[in-house]
Amino acid sequence: MNTAYLPACCAPLSDHWPLPQRLANVQLISTRFDPALLHADDFSRCAVPPITGVAKRQAEYLAGRLCARTALQRLSGIFAVPAVGPDRAPQWPVGTLGSITHGSGWAGALVGHSTDWRGLGLDIEQIMPANRAERLAGEILTPAELFRLEALPAEQRAQRISLTFSLKESLFKALYPLVLRHFYFQDAELLSVDADNKVRMRLLIDLHADWPAGSELAGQFVEFDGYLLSLVSIPR
Repeated sequence: MNTAYLPACCAPLSDHWPLPQRLANVQLISTRFDPALLHADDFSRCAVPPITGVAKRQAEYLAGRLCARTALQRLSGIFAVPAVGPDRAPQWPVGTLGSITHGSGWAGALVGHSTDWRGLGLDIEQIMPANRAERLAGEILTPAELFRLEALPAEQRAQRISLTFSLKESLFKALYPLVLRHFYFQDAELLSVDADNKVRMRLLIDLHADWPAGSELAGQFVEFDGYLLSLVSIPR
């Protein structure tokens, strides 16, 4: 068993920080992956508990867990693969927290100390084609968000709809471990997007005594190679 083994389906792991604002005391690890290069023994050779499913699902899961394990090891010296909880959320070692994301050939994991951070949510999405973005806009965006997009051309609308989708996914990942309650796209809204790719978001429902309707949170994002990578971080 070789715990340093990197499967052919994954590119070398990277610690590059692409987002506009660097966070203190966190570790971000990412990789590109190709399901066509996944081998049957990759899970055992990587010492990652296997999952069932099609090659795409297995490859993205393996890539995400390898990123998470490396991020944990670099941050705290803990060599562990986050397990999957009953709610399907990653189970992080005591004293740590983080977020894993994967999709369309890119995977990443962000890990921090729970003494520094209350919540971390990371999400990767490809920018939707304009026709698909318009079909999904009503599910993703609130009426106020839709109104703010009315004057934008189709390509900018698709980018903003894709960004809102990603940010709301990141918001859920950051808040769910704190509130242990599912919430949905219409339960939060994107208030502002600054020129430096920093954003403000607001809850529209009461999730918890600490997180009532009207609570605002900060986020950030970066666009690269047709992807949108978003992050919502909640300091301790």
